[in-house]
Amino acid sequence: MSRTVLLVDDDAPVREALGQTLELADVDVIAAGSFVAAKDRIVAGFDGVILSDMRMPGRDGFHLLHYAREQDPDLPVILLTGEGDIPMAVRAMEAGAFDFLEKPCAPSALLAVIERALKTRALVLENRRLLHIVESGDPAARLIFGTSDLSNVTRAKVRRAAMSEAEVLVTGPYGSGISKVSEVVHMCSPRAKEPFVKRAAEGLGAQELTEALQMTGRGSLFLDEVTQLPAQTQLTLIEALEGAPKARLIAGSTRDLQALVGEGRFHADLYYRLEVMTVRIPSLAERPEDIPTLFRRYVGQAAEQSGLNAPEVTPQVIAGLMARDWPGNARALMSAAMRFVMGVADDVAPDAGLGLAEQMAQVERSLLQAALRRAGGQATAAAEALKLPRKTFYDKLTRYGIRAEDFRS
Repeated sequence: MSRTVLLVDDDAPVREALGQTLELADVDVIAAGSFVAAKDRIVAGFDGVILSDMRMPGRDGFHLLHYAREQDPDLPVILLTGEGDIPMAVRAMEAGAFDFLEKPCAPSALLAVIERALKTRALVLENRRLLHIVESGDPAARLIFGTSDLSNVTRAKVRRAAMSEAEVLVTGPYGSGISKVSEVVHMCSPRAKEPFVKRAAEGLGAQELTEALQMTGRGSLFLDEVTQLPAQTQLTLIEALEGAPKARLIAGSTRDLQALVGEGRFHADLYYRLEVMTVRIPSLAERPEDIPTLFRRYVGQAAEQSGLNAPEVTPQVIAGLMARDWPGNARALMSAAMRFVMGVADDVAPDAGLGLAEQMAQVERSLLQAALRRAGGQATAAAEALKLPRKTFYDKLTRYGIRAEDFRS
């Protein structure tokens, strides 16, 4: 969930004080001294909320509210009012303001309204995203979850692989969903209405492979953990592929095929056919920002399957999840979601000795480290990926004792 507030107030000391209050609550602040300065930020895709003074020279809070609702009727606008502005604020609420606060307001009251507005905004944007997925009919968008850049890259690779006629190799760490992603490749392809046949490569004989190819017809044959395919069956598969079979091969593996080729444990000709079109699934450790999205979705699925009400996924729960490494990846997270729904989720609970601020600090630290890891230790690129000003990014690195150079290869 984004934690961004566009703060608009012409009084510099007030603007600075409000900004400090929000930043202490781990809210990212975009400060502007007028409507004109804020205007370019007020767009339908803005994932934060607006906090604006009512009375400003030139274009006032009413004008800002009207403009914001023209861009996006669901964009929350919170107005700050003086003692004599209450009737005006009431009219603003009738005109669509999310809420109003009388100045001076207590930090607790301000933060409570801001938190409510941020949650409302996140829910609206998520619902829009899901609606777009339903309307687009895109299996990659519907079935490959996550909002990180790496997830977007994975979906793009799946679509590209699907539209080619080459064999496809889907790789990833244990529990990352290789079989599922392979099926999505099939569903995105022109063969989507044809059969998708799955076979375990381990112990698969040459005759069984031939029968599977025949059964697949013009569809897709998925061989799970292709590195386990017996040597004779590998030769049979190479011959079949050279004969241009009707079926398309999609192979999956958690292992390094190139290394196995070097060790003489996997046929080089088969490897070079498969590696032309490769889809690699990133681990959760590489994209921790996807953990909240994935967990909430798995909780919903688990609740539906078990006929139970889904428990609330609180920030404390998310902090506990993101403090873990998840070597079992999506499969382990799915199991944790089921236990959470069943009420036996001791492994999901955060460290009881940590307060909320400490738990959220763990989350922030892991996101900073993941961004640096993806950027190869280039701080500027990592800051841009997290949509943070460079100074803010460096300040956070200093706070957590993180050194960008430690992530350079």
